[in-house]
Amino acid sequence: MAELDLQEIGGSAQRTAEQMLRELKSGVAGLTGAEAGRRLATVGPNAVRTHQASPWSVLGRQLRSPILILLVITAALSLFLGDATNSIVIGVILLVSVGLGFSNEFRAEQAAEALHSRVTHSVVVTRDGSPREIDVVELVPGDLVQLGLGAIVPADIRLLSSKDLLCDESILTGESLPVAKDPAPTGTDAALADLTSCILMGTVIQSGSCTGVVVATAGRAEFGRIALGLGEHQPETEFQSGLKKFSFLLLQVAIGLTSLIFIANLLLHRPLLESLLFSLAIAVGITPQLLPAVVSTCLASGTRQLARRKVLVKRLVCIEDLGDMDMLVTDKTGTLTEGRVSFTCTVPVGPGISNDQLCTLGLLATEADYSCEKVTTVGMNPLDAALWESAQAAAFVTAAHQRLDIIPFDHQRRMTSVLVSDGAGNPTLITKGSPEDVMRLCRTIPWQAQALLDEQFDAGSRVVAVATRPAPGLAAIEPADEKDLMLVGFLIFLDRPKSNAKQSLEKLASLGITVKIATGDNARVAEKVCREIGLNSGGTLTGTQIDALSDPELSEAARSASIFARVSPEQKARLIQLLRQNGRAVGFMGDGVNDALALHHADVGISVESASDVAKDAADIVLMDKDLGVLAEGVMEGRRIFANTIKYVLMGTSSNFGNMFSAATASVVLSFLPMLPGQILLNNLLYDSGQLAIPGDRVDKEQLLAPSHWNIGFIRRFMLLFGPISSLFDFATFALMLLVFQAAPGEFRAGWFIESIATQTLIIFAIRTRRVPFLRSRPSLGLIAASLAVVTVGIYLPLSPLGAVLGFDLLPVPFFLALLAMTVIYLVMVEFAKQWFFSRAAQQPSPAAHPRGRTHHLHRRAARFSVPASLPSTTVRLTTATDPAATMAPRG
Repeated sequence: MAELDLQEIGGSAQRTAEQMLRELKSGVAGLTGAEAGRRLATVGPNAVRTHQASPWSVLGRQLRSPILILLVITAALSLFLGDATNSIVIGVILLVSVGLGFSNEFRAEQAAEALHSRVTHSVVVTRDGSPREIDVVELVPGDLVQLGLGAIVPADIRLLSSKDLLCDESILTGESLPVAKDPAPTGTDAALADLTSCILMGTVIQSGSCTGVVVATAGRAEFGRIALGLGEHQPETEFQSGLKKFSFLLLQVAIGLTSLIFIANLLLHRPLLESLLFSLAIAVGITPQLLPAVVSTCLASGTRQLARRKVLVKRLVCIEDLGDMDMLVTDKTGTLTEGRVSFTCTVPVGPGISNDQLCTLGLLATEADYSCEKVTTVGMNPLDAALWESAQAAAFVTAAHQRLDIIPFDHQRRMTSVLVSDGAGNPTLITKGSPEDVMRLCRTIPWQAQALLDEQFDAGSRVVAVATRPAPGLAAIEPADEKDLMLVGFLIFLDRPKSNAKQSLEKLASLGITVKIATGDNARVAEKVCREIGLNSGGTLTGTQIDALSDPELSEAARSASIFARVSPEQKARLIQLLRQNGRAVGFMGDGVNDALALHHADVGISVESASDVAKDAADIVLMDKDLGVLAEGVMEGRRIFANTIKYVLMGTSSNFGNMFSAATASVVLSFLPMLPGQILLNNLLYDSGQLAIPGDRVDKEQLLAPSHWNIGFIRRFMLLFGPISSLFDFATFALMLLVFQAAPGEFRAGWFIESIATQTLIIFAIRTRRVPFLRSRPSLGLIAASLAVVTVGIYLPLSPLGAVLGFDLLPVPFFLALLAMTVIYLVMVEFAKQWFFSRAAQQPSPAAHPRGRTHHLHRRAARFSVPASLPSTTVRLTTATDPAATMAPRG
């Protein structure tokens, strides 16, 4: 096999099609299956980079954590200044912290890898003389590939034949206008943008169709070489960058607080080493060390739950966007209908046209190759496939007609035209497409045609019009020839509403999600389907009406309208942008080439496994089953994940702030440190470890009924209320130890260590719900077990043989009775404070709706969209970061 590397791609453009086939040892029948298998074993899969979870990259991210750096500095200073015991304790805590973070993030990476492998892309190739669909990763040099409108080019390909082929090459050349392609050899020394006889990996077929032979795959293709050179970086989502900002915000608070503590201790003439280590411990203690691990666990757990519900998340952090959605714009076919289009009948309207003749004209006006003995429907659009699979198609005689030329379907014209000659050599132009567009080009329309058409639309049928005219002297056609036609009839198709569509819509409504329909179909058909499934219509806008409205007018009209019919790809995208500007979190669900632009502009793009490559590539979420009920499950899971993440954020900001404030105050007031640096870190690690069970916790039903969103003001108010309550009971513990038990430093530290672990761990049962804990909202068994285990370990450690090593002394038995009483009082007080806090939050007016124009949004999508669907996307880096503002309150 002759292999052409990237340096020879220009050379392949200079060769003729026949030369390329000879050099690649291929032919018009394509490769044999056995030969393709041998080549695949030699050159490897057609993937630039496989999506593999790398333990080393995950470990590297753990070791780059700023919190970890503080721990290392603290341990190193302790060892350098002679405090070996404290250094060992901190070192052990360091290893455990890294281990927990690593294990959880690596499991999240593995979950992403497993999901990623389930999103596949296929391509039609000719092997063993017949067309078949294969996964794009199985392509090898020498394969004959058939590509049509909307396909993402899966490899570097030398054209063998093409028809009206335009290719969007902006990903490689930066040129915004599509480039015309033709099999004719290109001149020598042509630049990349001038290789008109080749189509390159990652570019998109904007119009027309072609057949070509694969020249280079994977990293040997031009796009693959560039992608490998760029590495694996992907832009951060708002969820990631926001959480990082939140973490660094706490870090800044920690640095400010600990700097003041350090200065205060020096002014009180405390030992330098002791003051420095204590200040560093405070800095580490106020930061949520395992926040990345908790968020990773939430997301990984959520993706596994979603996968069981047949919802695949291409990037883990897009789950938050799914839960945030409060409006869904969806296509009709396959979502509200079964998606199984069947040809039902013909309705002739022209004089002397029989049903068989009309069906024959319709079959001739498809893009199928009917010159062969048996017509295959592989890769054919659903309407044409249904027509060829119908009983009427059996009477079609291929030898009686010869196709001279074709203008393929596109979404601007919404029709296909062919030039055919009959047995006597008379050329005829046949046009087939949407009735409105075809009838506009007709010179002659029978008087009864409109009434017959309206009757079919009112019945909910999908209708394709067929028109024709003699074309003497024409050997080829172009769009300008589509004129002076005579309407001869309609082809009638049916796509029945889904039996469960009504229940799915009711479920979405219960989640606070408004559903709107955007379809290329006729308005009457869409309205008929919506009536049958019980979707209340707020009105219908057609594509013509949309074009006549200004942006402010359309924004207002789109709020109430429920159906957008006969809309173009650009109109769908415009609608999505305007709905987002109304303050809504808009999801768009589509599977066709004409849906890619709208998917690109939505807050969350949703596609299906059977969708076109462009649609799947532009989407964030891929449904293995095109069902709104499945989507509703996904939305609930997204909201559950968000709610559980917020539980940890609220606990971390309140408990950590309260404890560290108590420690800072005590360090200034007392003649000794209230807790040693290693004890603070151990306390924080135990507390955080227990919270790793939060991702599996139950979520109250009312938290799933409306999207929640981030609000830093809410977190700050929560911290400033519950943090001081925690400090109040810390101070009560201080008084108990000093005034009642006259505790020595070791006893004092043991007493506060135990009280701190008990109160800040058990508070999760109050914070996790707005209801009364246990009575009206039951936590998961995992969270109960983890919390009780942490409290048990926290009580045991000061009393164990390790207690002396850790700097603890034994406590008197009465202390534990007092601890039990204080813990109960603390939890009751927190419950009353919680009810007061949320009642006030509910009374506050919701903020005015604001545009959701996320500054990162289009950049992020554009960067991801540039990765061709033919390639596994680069490894997702789960940077645990989220927007610094979360409120449990529903969106205003």
